[in-house]
Amino acid sequence: MVIRTEGLSFSFGSQAVVKSISLEVPEGSIYGFLGPNGAGKTTTIKMLLNLLNPSAGSIRIFDMDLQSNRISILKQIGSLIEQPAIYHHLTGKENLLNRAMLLQVSEQRVDEMLNLVQLTAAAGKKAGNYSLGMKQRLGIALALLNDPKLLILDEPTNGLDPNGIIEIRELMMRIVKEGKTVFVSSHLLSEVEKMATHVGIINHGKMMFQGTISELQNINQPQIYIETSSSVDAANLLKRHHIAIGEIEEDHLLVPFTSKQQIGDINNLLVQNGITVFGINKQHKDLEKLFLDITKSN
Repeated sequence: MVIRTEGLSFSFGSQAVVKSISLEVPEGSIYGFLGPNGAGKTTTIKMLLNLLNPSAGSIRIFDMDLQSNRISILKQIGSLIEQPAIYHHLTGKENLLNRAMLLQVSEQRVDEMLNLVQLTAAAGKKAGNYSLGMKQRLGIALALLNDPKLLILDEPTNGLDPNGIIEIRELMMRIVKEGKTVFVSSHLLSEVEKMATHVGIINHGKMMFQGTISELQNINQPQIYIETSSSVDAANLLKRHHIAIGEIEEDHLLVPFTSKQQIGDINNLLVQNGITVFGINKQHKDLEKLFLDITKSN
């Protein structure tokens, strides 16, 4: 395990923010640290980076205790917390060269990072004129300059448009192929499912789930959302044809998803029996419903 915590807790005064969580982040993984805003994700990350001291519990990184091996551990970690620290009046390359001088890293490494984050063409452009996605990629390049074994990113896709989100996701996958481990926090369940190999879910400071992405998907089974002229009539028809019903509401019903063909078959069945279908599509549960399911299964 690249990161292992036991009973990790943190309180602001009398308010417990992180409550005895135990993380296990395997080497070479993209570990998605998932939870709604205010769940305790950033506080946990700050403890992993020794920016906050835990109220209780232990942190081991690279199988070493963080408190007693702080400098040697932090040398091997790159991080991007909240907004990247960029000089807007400098070009993208000048930002990297400035950091490279501090880290005593060669210009060749700067060029390699520009290529990795796909900013070579924009290297001579002022960073203040970069799009939000480009700034995030430059921030990740800065975090990778010293060739860390572990990259910790706090909500790297926050505020990005769909293209920016895809760019960051693909970048993380390229980084892991180079033999690194990525720990990334997010409040977007759908985004984490697309890129992570392992997941930890936190809510109100408590760990609710930890496991592989396939184990998460066993809990988070997709559903078919069906909007029709009559939910009750549609549900009765589907039941007569031995199709399981997950939920019936006034304006829609849900059916457990098994295949794309199933969606077509249900649509045809409803239409052929005189029920108007206003909409039918595959849906994943949102975080709130997933939390309810996890709580029930525990």
